[in-house]
Amino acid sequence: MAEQTTITELEEAVIKFAGDSGDGMQLTGTQFTTNAALFGNDLGTFPDFPAEIRAPIGTVAGVSGFQLHFGSKEIFTPGDICDVLVVMNSAALKSNIRNIKKGGIIIANTSGFDAKNLKLANMTSNALEDDSLGNYQVIKMDVTRMTREALTDIQLGMKEKDRCKNMFVLGFLYWMFNREMDNTIKFLTDKFGKKPEVLEANLRVLKAGYSYGDTTETFTTRYKVEKAVMPAGTYRSIMGNQATALGLVAASKKSGLPLFLGSYPITPASDILHDLAKYKSFGVKTFQAEDEIAAITSAIGASFGGSLAVTTTSGPGMALKTEALGLATVLEIPLVIINVQRGGPSTGLPTKTEQADLFQAYYGRNGECPIPIVAAQSPSDCFNAVYEACRISVQHMIPVILLTDGYIANGAEPWRFPKESELEEIKIEFAKPMAEGEKFMPYARDEKLSRPWAIPGTKGLEHRIGGLEKQNITGNISYEPENHEFMVKLREEKVERIANYIPEQKIDSGPAKGKLLVLGWGGTYGALKAAVRELNEEGFDIAHAHLRHMRPFPKNLGEILNNYDKVLIPEINNGQLVKIIRDKYFIDAMAYNKIQGLPFFKSELMDKIREILK
Repeated sequence: MAEQTTITELEEAVIKFAGDSGDGMQLTGTQFTTNAALFGNDLGTFPDFPAEIRAPIGTVAGVSGFQLHFGSKEIFTPGDICDVLVVMNSAALKSNIRNIKKGGIIIANTSGFDAKNLKLANMTSNALEDDSLGNYQVIKMDVTRMTREALTDIQLGMKEKDRCKNMFVLGFLYWMFNREMDNTIKFLTDKFGKKPEVLEANLRVLKAGYSYGDTTETFTTRYKVEKAVMPAGTYRSIMGNQATALGLVAASKKSGLPLFLGSYPITPASDILHDLAKYKSFGVKTFQAEDEIAAITSAIGASFGGSLAVTTTSGPGMALKTEALGLATVLEIPLVIINVQRGGPSTGLPTKTEQADLFQAYYGRNGECPIPIVAAQSPSDCFNAVYEACRISVQHMIPVILLTDGYIANGAEPWRFPKESELEEIKIEFAKPMAEGEKFMPYARDEKLSRPWAIPGTKGLEHRIGGLEKQNITGNISYEPENHEFMVKLREEKVERIANYIPEQKIDSGPAKGKLLVLGWGGTYGALKAAVRELNEEGFDIAHAHLRHMRPFPKNLGEILNNYDKVLIPEINNGQLVKIIRDKYFIDAMAYNKIQGLPFFKSELMDKIREILK
């Protein structure tokens, strides 16, 4: 009879699943994430994909990881270090051993530590057998063997059977953290319902993993993480790219404009295209173009025809879209350009995160070509950020760049469904047909300096389009030096005037005046918020503000910056916002940069802030 197990309650826990890219670690992590979200935990995730599409099996380069931080309190990051590390082979252990806390639990698939795997990982000895893991609780399980044993009578090949081993690990983790398996059983049933043997194999291995924990006398401790106290509402777990897609659909329905996406697949933005293609019933049209230039120019055509037009990409694709971005700026038509940032230059780090493209968004076009910029700060915030980008674009008749990044695009967190009444109005007015004898002026402007949106085929609204410089009011081609200077300054003023129609900047946490302001943007939000909150509790006189509107800045930003003795700007790049802030506000802002394809850890931010305040 198995020894009685005890339940240990935890306020929070961090689990990382790591293995070869074919071991199903992303699926395993996603399923545990869904389970935690349905249970009612707050959470944050960090999928960590291999940099190479087909890295050699068993090598460090081929390791795929998924980190999940869940708890009964507010969670802002995927966690600095792991409480539990699941490793399917020796390469996974080698690449992640520095990320587990002392005394943490390592669950190791012993089949992944044979001589072949050790050689592939360039490890001279087996860490499961020497003394190198003495500071950790090591749970050795021959997951591969037990998976095959559970499927002895199933008529599948050995490769197909071995693909089920991630379900054994998931089942064991469900047992360890006292969780029901219902959501994964439903997922597997939906996914493999037409393949009964595959479904049976996965279900059997999932339950075998759970039973292994339940019946093996070695395991005497289980863990329980209670529900988090969160505002009332209907929640789901959502990834950043999913939230972006839903935000676009919401903006389309709220504005009454048909949604058109012209896109060329590129990591890590492709899932926006995939998700939007599911919403044809909402009048969404998606076009997978043959290249980045065709993608953006198709969106420009859709905008000219009266659609809410969007194009999605990442840094290299933004470079290819540059000339067409200038065209959209000269035409002064609505267009939302979504850049899911990754490390560069060139192909760079396709699967890694970076805030690499702020300068590109600010300055990356020929001529004087200013474009408003909005930045999302978390996976669920992608919904609000893209909705705001759409609102600004169509109400100010201007292209808008939305910056997200690989971390928040692929990360997940709970998202409370907003009510339609909670969404800001997006009011659209098309130019009206001209009366007999009236002449249409395509670049006549309102108080926002926005020109009229003239839909082709409307009586009397014929006007010239194209990339050549336009004359103000008439829209005629103009080579006059004075007109060119006037139009350059007018387009800049049009961007700056948007500041009158966006919210003032707020302090996220901390005092309104003090010794240090930590100013952030984009996906650094969770780490900065968590670090500043914890230091506030320790008595440090610091505050945190996070920018959504990157261009133009909120009107009161300069006043806020001057309320603090020092300003620190942490960025996952080599220092971009910090240079813009220094230039605009003439303050000696300090930079703190990380350029490793990884998000900030809360601990390293806290160490830096303590160093500054010594």
